[in-house]
Formats: sequence, C-alpha cells, structure tokens
Amino acid sequence: MNNYSLALNVQQRPEVLERVLRVVRHRGFKVANLSMQLNSNNSTSIDMLVQSEREIGLLTNQIIKLIDVIDCRVLVNSSSELAQQEG
Repeated sequence: MNNYSLALNVQQRPEVLERVLRVVRHRGFKVANLSMQLNSNNSTSIDMLVQSEREIGLLTNQIIKLIDVIDCRVLVNSSSELAQQEG
C-alpha cells in the first residue's frame, strides 16, 4: 500500500472539507491522518495522509477541480513496504 502526504490550501467554507473527503473516498483512497489550520487570509490549510494502491494523480487531478481548492501538492510518496524494510 502506498502512502501519500497531501498539502491543500482551500477557501474557508463550511462544505469544503466534506467535498474533499468525498473525492478521496470515491477515488479509492483511505485517510490515515488529517489536520487543518485556519489561516488569516480566509483560507484553510489541510494536511492529509492518504493510503491506496492507486496512483496519486487520480486523486489530485480531481481535488484541484473542486471550486474551493486553491492549491493541492503531494509532499511525500512512499510505499509501506519500503518503510517496513527501513524500520
């Protein structure tokens, strides 16, 4: 299973987290960790660790299309097998 760390910058709106999580679920990814921080410029930073056997581009291409998403970046791409070998 592959682990991907995503950094999203979104508009501060009540429904934006629900929309992002819906896309994550529909694309076959599992959320392993999620943290949010409100910014002073009326935006929200979301850091999310997701897991899947699928390519991360399948998810990021859909997230960036959401109207309230300002930016979506992949920070880390590693497989759990590699982490187990190193640990």
